[in-house]
Amino acid sequence: MDPTTNTTHHCSSNNNNNNHHRIRLCKPHTSSPQSWCCSLKFKNKIKNTKPPPEIPDSSTHFTSELKTPILPKPISKTPFSIVGRIPNRRILSPGRVSPIDSLPDIAPAAVSVPAMSPPVAEESGGGDGFDVRLKLKGKKGGRLGLELNSRVLRENSDVFGELIEDFKRRNDGGGCCLCRIEVPEVKNLAVFRLTIELMFEEDIVRRLVEFGVYRAIDVLEVSASIKFRKGVSSCLKYLEAVPWNEHEEEKIRKLFTRLRFDETSAQEILCRLHLPDSVRSQQHLPSRLLWSITSCENTRARNELKSLVKGLLCRPSVCEKDNLDIKEDLYSVSRCCISSLITLFEDSTSPGSPTRNKGSGRPSAETISWQVDNITWLLEILLEHQMAEEFVDMWADQKELIRMHGIASPLIRYELSRISALLFTAMGTRRIHCGTRSRSGVFHSWFGPFLLDFGWIQRCRKGIDVRQLEEAMGQALLTLPLEEQYGLFMEWFTCFSRNGTECPNLSNAFQVWWRRAFLRDSRNSCYRFPLSE
Repeated sequence: MDPTTNTTHHCSSNNNNNNHHRIRLCKPHTSSPQSWCCSLKFKNKIKNTKPPPEIPDSSTHFTSELKTPILPKPISKTPFSIVGRIPNRRILSPGRVSPIDSLPDIAPAAVSVPAMSPPVAEESGGGDGFDVRLKLKGKKGGRLGLELNSRVLRENSDVFGELIEDFKRRNDGGGCCLCRIEVPEVKNLAVFRLTIELMFEEDIVRRLVEFGVYRAIDVLEVSASIKFRKGVSSCLKYLEAVPWNEHEEEKIRKLFTRLRFDETSAQEILCRLHLPDSVRSQQHLPSRLLWSITSCENTRARNELKSLVKGLLCRPSVCEKDNLDIKEDLYSVSRCCISSLITLFEDSTSPGSPTRNKGSGRPSAETISWQVDNITWLLEILLEHQMAEEFVDMWADQKELIRMHGIASPLIRYELSRISALLFTAMGTRRIHCGTRSRSGVFHSWFGPFLLDFGWIQRCRKGIDVRQLEEAMGQALLTLPLEEQYGLFMEWFTCFSRNGTECPNLSNAFQVWWRRAFLRDSRNSCYRFPLSE
């Protein structure tokens, strides 16, 4: 950008000398009584602007009473919101500044440092080492002018150091001229000013503790853009030492994808953000979690972990990223659980079988119920991922379990119907989209055993909604071919006439089937069902 010249405002001044800094306080040009303030100009005034909170400045002291509040965290979701409004009454830089006319809110936005204009020589307005005038132009129209010490800028910022050195070469050492540097299109003036202030701090980390993680991330980006090495290292040191919330972590992650930092100083933060590829390939985390939970014998801990892991695995991001791996893990653990269930039933139905499980020492009924809980939990995760179609075929092919169901005690055999009930409900509520062959297979295998166990399911529901089950089961039956519906509904009708409420109420679905099969068919003469066998 071509250099531009701006005339400084002339105003009355009062001198305060402290730590070799002279500060000029000027009264703003306005009719209403206002306090002293720093150099900011805006094109539009905002009415009824409340006085903003003040920002402490350890390098500048005033004779009047000053408050040093901690900067509030921004409430805006914009990645780089303003630290806080610049106080109307106080100087905000370690150097000398010019007055402002009014101070509306600065629109929060991301910090960026565009190309700076070459330094321009001006006659120095005063001594005391303030030989650089830094003019910041906000993207939204705000302006901020700072008069600073060139030595501090050169020592801390490589960008400003090069500009100052270039100015001195072009002006034969600089003399008594004031070096003017302009930075246009600054999206967040407050963050930029705050970063400049930190150059005059001995303990930057202490100030960052006051600002918090959110503001430290803003300062880190500005420090990196102007090559303020001490600021970058201090921000990285502070951010690595404190915990982050989810929003702060996402903000750091985005920053590290846009900017490159020294690997030595940023290595510890990178380790918190990314898992090494070697570790990622060796650890099959979902599989390990699933195996740990299904083998856990502490009921309370197992229920807590089931809720935790199910919530994690059912997140959309996990489903999209590792869909194939999770499916393989879920089915692998499911097959193992079903194999264990077969072994438990064999032990329970064999002649002279013990009442307690040999391995765990617990009652056989409790061990079987525990294994069925594992299977239904895995099936719920498969349903959430819409990957349960293969489970329907796998459950329909359990011929050994179906055989042992007929000889097992009702106390334990109804546990198998809990799995069938979950599948029937999922098919009737459109959570499983499997083919006709799969639906027919699971109904022909488990519909009869389910009718026998329905009374036990009503008494020991274990989370099953019986009314929803009956409605969904009827809807699932109506998805089969009419000829298959005939056999299943007649089986239900016979069972219901004998056992009454011990059998599921499928009367609504039965009426729909009757209307479809006979009333409409009699008009169309398409098909006839035999009414007697």
